[in-house]
Amino acid sequence: MAPVKIIAVLPAYNAEKTLEKTLNDIPKGSVSEVILVDDCSKDGTVALSRKLGLHTVVHEKNLGYGGNQKTCYAEALKRGADIVIMIHPDYQYDARLTPMMTGLIAAGMCDVVLGNRIRTRWEALEGGMPGYKYIFNRLLTILENSSTGQNLGEWHSGLRAYSRKVLETIRWEMNSDDFVFDQQFLIQAASCRFRLGDVPVAVRYFPEASSINFKRSVVYGLSTLLLLAQYFLQKFRLARFKFLTPKK
Repeated sequence: MAPVKIIAVLPAYNAEKTLEKTLNDIPKGSVSEVILVDDCSKDGTVALSRKLGLHTVVHEKNLGYGGNQKTCYAEALKRGADIVIMIHPDYQYDARLTPMMTGLIAAGMCDVVLGNRIRTRWEALEGGMPGYKYIFNRLLTILENSSTGQNLGEWHSGLRAYSRKVLETIRWEMNSDDFVFDQQFLIQAASCRFRLGDVPVAVRYFPEASSINFKRSVVYGLSTLLLLAQYFLQKFRLARFKFLTPKK
């Protein structure tokens, strides 16, 4: 059998202080290549990325979190990835889980694997997750699981691994350039009947880690509810949304 090519993609914005620490946590030999996509950072992220020998792509203008991921996945597919794992370079997620997550995909057990930060309430809150985010996370996750028939521990993790087939099937290019991109992607995966799974991961909230404020969290939550409404309309053939249909 040909070796599986695993590429880690790092959507970066002002990650100079945490980039090297994140890379050091990726187990040696667990990925074939690391791609960093910089979304117009104002610090030394790009210089450090190049110094560390990463394949570095720099946006000419800020495209947002979803826009950054679009470049990440397009570049990984172009470079022949069989499995892609997205790791935030702000050290918010534990990159040591890379071989476990990608291994579930390589073994044919899952098509999508997420890091689940909500193993217990006390771990989430002691890890620094704000109370209102914990409540939003729980309520939306329950609603999303019941709506789609999934059983994920959480739908709002930024640590994710995908098979090449997922990235070649889902119309992620049509998604938002904002944070709701992540929810669109998972709803698309569920709509296309891919197998979703997760593994437990520690919660890390600290000053250098990226996080959206309360106002943007509310917008994100409302956007997720609208997305679920679209999913239901398509499921019951009351409307059709192209972004929820497979490419092939």
